[in-house]
Amino acid sequence: MAVYSMTGYASAQLQAPGAGGEGAGAGRRLGLEIRSVNSRFLDLTFRLSEELRSQEPALRALLTARLKRGKVEVRAFVEGGESAGLAEPPAPLLARLAQVQAAVQAELPGARPLSVADVLRLSAGAAAPQQDLGPALLELARGALDELTAAREREGARLVAMLRERLAQLAELARQAGPLVPRLVEQQRQRFMERWKEAMQLAEGAAVPEAAQERALTEATAFAIRIDVAEELTRLAAHLDEVTRLLDKGGEVGKRLDFLIQELHREANTLGSKSATMELTRIGVDMKVLIEQMREQVQNVE
Repeated sequence: MAVYSMTGYASAQLQAPGAGGEGAGAGRRLGLEIRSVNSRFLDLTFRLSEELRSQEPALRALLTARLKRGKVEVRAFVEGGESAGLAEPPAPLLARLAQVQAAVQAELPGARPLSVADVLRLSAGAAAPQQDLGPALLELARGALDELTAAREREGARLVAMLRERLAQLAELARQAGPLVPRLVEQQRQRFMERWKEAMQLAEGAAVPEAAQERALTEATAFAIRIDVAEELTRLAAHLDEVTRLLDKGGEVGKRLDFLIQELHREANTLGSKSATMELTRIGVDMKVLIEQMREQVQNVE
């Protein structure tokens, strides 16, 4: 199953069905745009022209069935051609407007007469019977949604490739960190023992050798426990394996990936805080940089 990004864009247009009669609906085009960005949940926003607002529930149902997460904005509109825009108002309507104007001016002598623009605006809805644009709009939305899904899938494939690359780099850093701690512990143990021997020589037998040696070994053991990152590296490897498994599985994995990125960051922080060498510190910093890069990209995964 593919991994989908929440980022995408699609648009489509088709010839709007005419209302009958020459010029009534001629040149009208129905257009739709869908924009999608990342969001924690599915957040739908509609910007529809007046004659399309009744189709919002159907559009919402269509998108909810196909999309699971993302902030999605849908814009739908009808563009009228010149012949539709200049359609001549029918004579009965003009007569009715004249009667209404005369009645208003009889009560309000100061009222201005209707202009040509006023007449065209008032008669726009009555010049031709309204057509049901619902089926055409849903057909357009299905095509645009297919295009959006394909775009989100392509972006998702790019995100997966980037995440796999970062996973490989993190695994290599963990491999480099593994041998550092035992080597450092052995070096520190030898250093403690050398200090113990020097103390014995300075004491010239006055101190109890067994007690001094036991204290040196205790300090060496405490140091080894303090800097041991084997547990962190084990959990880090387990999280990397789980991220890989989710990417292989695909589907709606964004929220789980986001949680795992937080866990990876926690282990990298702990590893850095236990660092006792510049090399281990560098590895911890490099890990946090890679994990932060992954976090930014995972925010876009559905």
